[in-house]
Amino acid sequence: MNTFAIPRGPRRIVCLTEEATEWLYLLGEQDRIVGISGYTVRPRRAREEKPKVSAFLSAKIDRILELRPDCVFGFSDLQADIAAALIRRGVQVTIFNQRSVEEIFAMLYQVAAMVGRAEDGLALLERMRERLLQIAAAAGRLPRRPRVYFEEWDEPHISAIRWVSELVGIAGGDDVFPELALQPLGKDRIIADGAEILRRQPDIVIGSWCGKKFQAGKVAARAGWGELAAVKEGQLFEIKSADILQPGPAALTDGVEQLHRIVMDWGQRHA
Repeated sequence: MNTFAIPRGPRRIVCLTEEATEWLYLLGEQDRIVGISGYTVRPRRAREEKPKVSAFLSAKIDRILELRPDCVFGFSDLQADIAAALIRRGVQVTIFNQRSVEEIFAMLYQVAAMVGRAEDGLALLERMRERLLQIAAAAGRLPRRPRVYFEEWDEPHISAIRWVSELVGIAGGDDVFPELALQPLGKDRIIADGAEILRRQPDIVIGSWCGKKFQAGKVAARAGWGELAAVKEGQLFEIKSADILQPGPAALTDGVEQLHRIVMDWGQRHA
């Protein structure tokens, strides 16, 4: 008599971006991962344990095929060409396109469910959600919310993507370019006129230049920036891109915690 096994989710997963890798480690399902992005830094041990098979816009298709994945996780329309190449070779590919805090929660729950850890994943997500509510409640007691300029890139100036803008709000600040945050692509969040940043008078400037170190001195030396309250009061900070520009666990934990500390410290100075 024939018998048929019922698989409990994919067993050989390639993660083309960091957030899926970090989440699977948090779930204790890291043994399912057979390949990761070369940009992965969270968790640190993943870089030592897993083969690196992709950048963000490119991937080693033949190397991925050699790993015999039964599922590949990726992020955004920017990885559509990679996904198409793998699908044409018969690989199952799931591309998420999360851009908001709510969508990040949804993506994380779906990944947990796909590896048979829906309940455990939900418990972890509920703890993250509860902490966000605590942060928002503490921020609600600020006498005034600071205006925050979050810069993803310096030349040209690119402002915060949607989940970062939302986390700035949860942490107690107001993104000075909320209309740009709605644009999913970096090229659509370019601030063509740098003087517009000055006109919006940020109290705090936070840099997260993906791939290079934020230089507060260089920012402060920009023409006209010496008159900004943020510069006069030394309110220029860096949050590493791995902590905030990854639409996954990092942003919902370490990223928002750093934002909140910066905002609350500012609030104490202006109490």
